[in-house]
Amino acid sequence: MRIDILSAVPNLLQGPFSESIVGRARKAGVVEVEVHDIRRWTTDKHGKIDDTPFGGGAGMVMAIQPIVDAIADLQSQRDYDEVIYLTPDGQRLEQSTVNQLSLSGNLLMLCGHYKGIDQRIRDHVITREISIGDYVLSGGELAAAVLADAIVRLIPGAIGDGESALTDSFQDGLLAPPVYTRPADWDGRQVPEVLLGGNHAAIEEWRMQEALERTKRLRPDLLDEA
Repeated sequence: MRIDILSAVPNLLQGPFSESIVGRARKAGVVEVEVHDIRRWTTDKHGKIDDTPFGGGAGMVMAIQPIVDAIADLQSQRDYDEVIYLTPDGQRLEQSTVNQLSLSGNLLMLCGHYKGIDQRIRDHVITREISIGDYVLSGGELAAAVLADAIVRLIPGAIGDGESALTDSFQDGLLAPPVYTRPADWDGRQVPEVLLGGNHAAIEEWRMQEALERTKRLRPDLLDEA
């Protein structure tokens, strides 16, 4: 898979994509992640990529020209399964969307900035709009990092134990059950006996019951949706 990201502040994304799972996956050749500075494509002699909004009002709007030219340039080099715009008013990101996107070959992400992008780009160029929550960030870069991280960890070879990602919270519509490791007795606090007995059927039943209980207590809305 290849992920290309268009950003007004590309240096902001150096850390998230050079460390941990995504960094290791890039080094191993499992995924390519490239961050591009939108200013490379602007024709403004001062390097501007924004302009005032029609109708007046506070804030600036990302200009059409550098965005459209950047997307067209990248699309001339490869086909993209989706052109994704990270924006607070997009579709709320959920695990099912991440699962679907992880099967893609190439993805192009556009990070919003200022008051956003011209609506005509959203109507005619963008194929999917995604939000990571009902709040506003300074730009779409951190949202792009979240989305890319969630996708990359599902790609075969990105993590050592591929089955691990399939047992995370939300993969089956529930929160994950509690987990424990050594020592079995910590300051008088014991690991549940069922986890020590080696009865895998009993362990799986315990985990399912704990997942249901935790979801009911912490995220009852997930059970309502199911």
